Amino acid sequence: MKIHVLFLTVVFAAASLLRAANLEPIHENCAIGPGEKAGTLRLQISDDDCHGKRNCGNNRSDVPMSRFTGISLAELGNAGAHLTATLAAEAGTLTCTGTVSGSELNGNAVFTPDAGFVARMQAMGFSGYDSEKLLAYALLNVESEWAQSLQQTGVQELTIDNLIALRVFNVDPAYVHSITALGYPMPTADNLVAMGSQGVNADEVREIRAMGYQPAFDQLIQIRIFKITPDFIHRMQARGFKNLTLDKLVQIRIFKLAD
Repeated sequence: MKIHVLFLTVVFAAASLLRAANLEPIHENCAIGPGEKAGTLRLQISDDDCHGKRNCGNNRSDVPMSRFTGISLAELGNAGAHLTATLAAEAGTLTCTGTVSGSELNGNAVFTPDAGFVARMQAMGFSGYDSEKLLAYALLNVESEWAQSLQQTGVQELTIDNLIALRVFNVDPAYVHSITALGYPMPTADNLVAMGSQGVNADEVREIRAMGYQPAFDQLIQIRIFKITPDFIHRMQARGFKNLTLDKLVQIRIFKLAD
């Protein structure tokens, strides 16, 4: 009896949290078909204005097939089949129920936010969630343990928004440590987004340092933007360019002197 009462208490508390945060389920149209990469499915979520239209809507993602249940490539080849594909994530659960046509499942999507996830994130200082944000978290598989691991590295200025970008660019504690191990100060969350988006990596930084350069923190991003790689530096040296500072190498790229 006590266990039953405790269960009901937890259920009512979770429901109250969802209502308080205005985290209502999202009802949209959905389409799922083969992804561009092997082992993925292309998931498209759209409103009624996009019904029946391909490549419409903002929420289009290639998601690992392993994250879905209730759907397979074989079933997508079975025209007329009725399926319910489910993507369960810590932030909430998305279902897409419909009929297969043209190797694609088309139907109705329901995303149900998870109150427990919201509570765990709030305990770490992350607040202001809405259902749309949690849907993005679910699609990218943003998890509370991963967010906490970034906090524990000492990264500052983490927000519910830049957590999404950090997940997109696969920033994790190992990446953070690879940068600070080179002697750079602890990056902010936005610094990490900028570095991740440009593909800054510790191995390449070590190579450039071994050539006698000491790029400042801001230059790490700049040299990636302008593709100042060790190979590029060697080629410019072989062409007779002398006293090549990083700034001069950037100018060579800007003015297309390497062409």
